[in-house]
Amino acid sequence: MINWDLAISTGVRFARQGPEVSLADARAVVAELRGLTAVVQQPVRELTGLTSQDSAGPVAVVDRPGWIRANVGGFRVVLEPLAEKLAERGNVVPGAGSVVSSVGSRVTGVQAGLILAYLSARVLGQYELFLPPGEGGTARPASGTGAGGTAGNGASANGTSAQGVAQGVGRLTLVAPNIVMVERELGVDPHDFRRWVCLHEETHRVQFTSVPWLRGYVQGMMTDFLLASDLDPGAILERLRAAASAVAGAVRGGDGESLMEAMQSPEQRALLDKLTAVMTLVEGHGDYVMDAVGPQVVPSVAEIMERFNARRGSAGRAEQILRRILGIDLKMKQYAEGSRFVRTVVEEAGMAGFNTVWTSPETLPTRAELSSPADWLARVG
Repeated sequence: MINWDLAISTGVRFARQGPEVSLADARAVVAELRGLTAVVQQPVRELTGLTSQDSAGPVAVVDRPGWIRANVGGFRVVLEPLAEKLAERGNVVPGAGSVVSSVGSRVTGVQAGLILAYLSARVLGQYELFLPPGEGGTARPASGTGAGGTAGNGASANGTSAQGVAQGVGRLTLVAPNIVMVERELGVDPHDFRRWVCLHEETHRVQFTSVPWLRGYVQGMMTDFLLASDLDPGAILERLRAAASAVAGAVRGGDGESLMEAMQSPEQRALLDKLTAVMTLVEGHGDYVMDAVGPQVVPSVAEIMERFNARRGSAGRAEQILRRILGIDLKMKQYAEGSRFVRTVVEEAGMAGFNTVWTSPETLPTRAELSSPADWLARVG
């Protein structure tokens, strides 16, 4: 379906160079980032009341090529059910089907690589939910270099089994060159900024390691979403037209659908509503924790947030178009909406009352309830 080796080589080739960092400074950045994830863990747990049932899992500090390789590993895990479904369909196509498939996989490989190259210069960190079995989702360590080099020299995760992945072993990943780049652009205290980034990502790690069913629920939703793909050629053509319309709307500056939204089947739209609801909760909870804990552990947090938010709004025209096409602006809205929901519920019911949300999939808010926390409180009690 996708030539992943070509996606990696394309992404690495077109990824922008990181900031210039000496080898000694690069090693110092990596050591500090690793240490900070442990420092911020306790304040997050104390505020949220969430306690991990298993070990926190590994931390990887990577450069941009390392981030690309790690995400390709995750994509392979997520897309495997759909790839199997397509392979079954391909078995009944004789003759030239394999040639068409080969050409198509190279095209999609290049497309995936270009998107990864674009994102690799913008992601500061993430909690990786999906790691390849056996490999453990190993990301190639970053390496600090001289001119035009990247901050890195990060560690990769240990191997995991398929059973380990299913049980919720994830990995916190920090992209060192991007963190260094942004802290320089903002002109903020670098140590505070690194602590601020680690605080947000550590919150996600606490969420997924403290709520046993959450990771499997998200992965199951994603699998169902992919398997709901309509493989009928006519339906695919119709969605391609919708995708072209979405791209055109983004170029014109409209507030229409993202590329992902335009490509969905009706069944997928319903599934995505549920998936978007849980991810909005997760992102909003992360933002709430950052706001609440930030002043305790990050002395200059107010300055960082002010400058960071101003940077978000200063993107150029081309950047704005890409953000709308890829749905990144939608993610920013999720932060705000989810944070409002968490803040309102905590004010009304306290943190213990809010934590009822993690009881089961049935206690998660719907998309409508995210906009109306009182409805969720009334339903869940």
